[in-house]
Amino acid sequence: MPANNKPSGTTKKELSYIGKVWQTVAIVALLVVFILIARVAFNVLLMALAGSLIAVYFHGLGDLIQRKTRLSRKFAMAISVCGTIIILGFLFWFIGAKIQVQVTQLSNTLPHTINTAKAKLNESVAGQKVLEGLSGDNSKKLYDTVQTFFNTSFGVLGDLYIIMFLGIFFTASPSLYKDGMLVLIPADKKPIASHIIDRISLVLKGWLKGMLLSMVLITILIAVGLTIIGIPVAMVLGLITGILEIIPNFGPLIAMVPGVLLGLTVGTGTAVVVALLYIVSQTIVANIVTPLIQKKMINLPPALTLISQLIMGALSGALGIILAVPLLAMLIILIDELYVKKMDQAGAETGSST
Repeated sequence: MPANNKPSGTTKKELSYIGKVWQTVAIVALLVVFILIARVAFNVLLMALAGSLIAVYFHGLGDLIQRKTRLSRKFAMAISVCGTIIILGFLFWFIGAKIQVQVTQLSNTLPHTINTAKAKLNESVAGQKVLEGLSGDNSKKLYDTVQTFFNTSFGVLGDLYIIMFLGIFFTASPSLYKDGMLVLIPADKKPIASHIIDRISLVLKGWLKGMLLSMVLITILIAVGLTIIGIPVAMVLGLITGILEIIPNFGPLIAMVPGVLLGLTVGTGTAVVVALLYIVSQTIVANIVTPLIQKKMINLPPALTLISQLIMGALSGALGIILAVPLLAMLIILIDELYVKKMDQAGAETGSST
């Protein structure tokens, strides 16, 4: 009898080991599938976040209209959405023709501008080093990087179309989507989940308000300043700077390049003045608008902001870099609410018990 029991125990151990192996393989396979799905759907999730930011804007404007006019909530939101679309259409119609002329002028003069800039850089040793770095294989790598950077899921216009409609849908019935997320949360965790959603909404509203203010301000400063200096296509350059203001750290540097290149066609001194205009304008915006943003936002470390932009840029291109700051703010809020506060509470309870 004992001899028969030993093989039976060995068989059970072997089956248990094989079962663990297959269980591990299944977990790894599911994890890989989840990562692949998340990677493919990541841009879609980012567009959903961008749509929610549009909805935050519509709700913020609707709240303002409701406070000033005492209209009902539905009428205020209808005015917010329809009024914004009408104003944007009017602006495109009013200044669209002039901008189109300036865009055509900029595209026609850009090759000559680049050649002039190369000639100016070739006059100095430092400029020659810059040209060597941008030539040959390095130039091709730079082009491939820029092309990858601006790749999107459905194209720029398609993404904007989807984001706008998502924003309108989120605006029409925000409670439907909020309640839908809360359904997935256990009953005892719903209050903290609702608090986190409200806190994230407040932070995003503050970020969006400050960002829109800084975009308008920098557009006016650059357009007026370049017009006074005598740089052509000043309105387009101001508009480009305002749009790129939504990308912290990198946006202002990218926006400065075409302005400085056009300044070089006039003279080196003009290019220096144009560069100073961009730097002074960004300093004014940083000292006036940034404090307003930080009143509503949590304090984001600059190094973390830059790292998040690099990671999001590698994952999802321009859209990822634009949304890196609000995503980082959301992540910090989640860590603060779900981990830091619990650790502090546990430490306080331990201290009181001792």
